[in-house]
Amino acid sequence: RDMKFQLEKAQDVFQEMLPLLSQHWEEISHYKDIALEPDIEAYFSLQMTGMLRVFTDRTPENELVGYAVYFVRPHLHYKSSLNAFQYILYIRKDVRGLGGSFIFWCDDQLRKEGVQVVAQHIKAAHNFGPLLEKVGYTLMDLIYVKRLDTPKEG
Repeated sequence: RDMKFQLEKAQDVFQEMLPLLSQHWEEISHYKDIALEPDIEAYFSLQMTGMLRVFTDRTPENELVGYAVYFVRPHLHYKSSLNAFQYILYIRKDVRGLGGSFIFWCDDQLRKEGVQVVAQHIKAAHNFGPLLEKVGYTLMDLIYVKRLDTPKEG
């Protein structure tokens, strides 16, 4: 299936992303009791500073079926190294077989603007690490989370 990958501005695509964002949240949210409530103004502000990249995956008919959102900035520990941190990545279930192509395309766009390192954030319960490894990524960090607003267990 032919897909159209492109870089878009958050302001231009955010309303169109909302239904997919809801599907994304429903599928992978670890804490279902914390409501999905995107800080749209923060995204727009990051867009204005030049630190946000919103890559989209569209059908030939221009229907949005996926997105990848990255924060791009020099690393705080290595200020001469431009890094991209994937914040959210979602591809609708019926077109996921093309996910590797989309990630590879996003990497190519980031490389063209001088990004040296890309970090992909994935949920342990929805691990697509094997796909990332297939397109050249290696496991580097593990992230643990803890709820502080609920009674302590054990």
